[in-house]
Amino acid sequence: MAFTRKLDNTQNSTTAARLIKPRTHFCLEPKVKVEKPFKYERNLTTKFKFGAHVGMAGGIYNSVTNARNIGANSFALFLKSPRKWVSPEYKSEDVKKFHHLCSVHGYNPRTDILPHGSYMINLGNPDSEKEEKAYNSFLDDLKRCEMLNIGLYNFHPGSSLDGDHKEALVRLAKNINRAINETKFVKIVIENMAGHGNLIGSNLQDIKDVINMIVDKSRVGVCLDTCHSFAAGYDITDSAKLTEFIKLFDDLIGPEYLSAIHLNDSKAPLGANRDLHQKLGLGYLGLEVFRAIANCERLQGIPIVLETPINTGEDDEVYGEEIKLLEWLEGRSAEDSEYTIKRKQLSQLGEKEREEQLKKFETKQEKGTLKKKKNNNNDNNNKRKKTIAVEEEEGGKSETITPVKKRKVNPR
Repeated sequence: MAFTRKLDNTQNSTTAARLIKPRTHFCLEPKVKVEKPFKYERNLTTKFKFGAHVGMAGGIYNSVTNARNIGANSFALFLKSPRKWVSPEYKSEDVKKFHHLCSVHGYNPRTDILPHGSYMINLGNPDSEKEEKAYNSFLDDLKRCEMLNIGLYNFHPGSSLDGDHKEALVRLAKNINRAINETKFVKIVIENMAGHGNLIGSNLQDIKDVINMIVDKSRVGVCLDTCHSFAAGYDITDSAKLTEFIKLFDDLIGPEYLSAIHLNDSKAPLGANRDLHQKLGLGYLGLEVFRAIANCERLQGIPIVLETPINTGEDDEVYGEEIKLLEWLEGRSAEDSEYTIKRKQLSQLGEKEREEQLKKFETKQEKGTLKKKKNNNNDNNNKRKKTIAVEEEEGGKSETITPVKKRKVNPR
């Protein structure tokens, strides 16, 4: 800013020179970005890759620091908005940042990261136009994985909708084969489902049938979701039952295909066919299955990713507590006194919600039973009508006689 004060002629010229000298612009030190300390320490001694689904808002590379902040040894993310068919391409600098941060924080993108596909993708859709739209989004996801050097990609296998279920499996396998041919290395990981509607993958047999139709089987795997498995009717509530379920998977599909686990408790009871995730220990699965998982050597070395609900006001950081809980469960037996206390505490926290969901389930069951009974009665009546019609026709009459219910007549 210029100095404009009028000077007295008697002032010393030196003073005048000093006064009219422009203000100096000071050179400030460049701002250095101070990294926010991570909230949870990462356990690098465990053989389990416990992690969670984290956000990527602000840039795909932010998923890496979000995972590191919760102490995750693996993580999942959406590669783009799960609510849109088309999303902007990645910026080259964002991809470089992603690679750099993975290197800095020790994540191997080929083995530690499990992106989740859009929920809109249905590769088994009987509508060819919608099937192709889903395929293009699916292929875009896979190409994004390879751009980021990510080696695994998890997705929901879709639904047969109002079409033939077997034909839907064929379409699904066809599209996986197409995608494998158009990509280089990413493994396509099929997730098992909870069983409602005409979903593919609620029965492990569906997944086996699809894999049987895949040409390059080295490029396909399976992710088992604990909530989905339980909702579909597979009881995995303790160590023995979990072992039995994994053996069933190994015998039916093959141990080489198990590529990841999604960890969720279930708000709904066994076989409810409802995909309702719950925080660990609060649902119908209970803490015991998660203790069993944290002590199952068979599951070491693959991503074990939390997808438990985040309540209002919470963010990804809540997963840090559940990761620490899982690590705390390692090496503990079912009889451990501290574990027993913790299991009861968590169960009590979820008791009210379990009761609410049980009432809903029982109401739905009752309605289903009544509807089935009504349909059976209608079927029986239709059969009786047809029988009488046939009998009358054989007797020379062609009209259908509708049976009349007998009424009880009171004697006079």
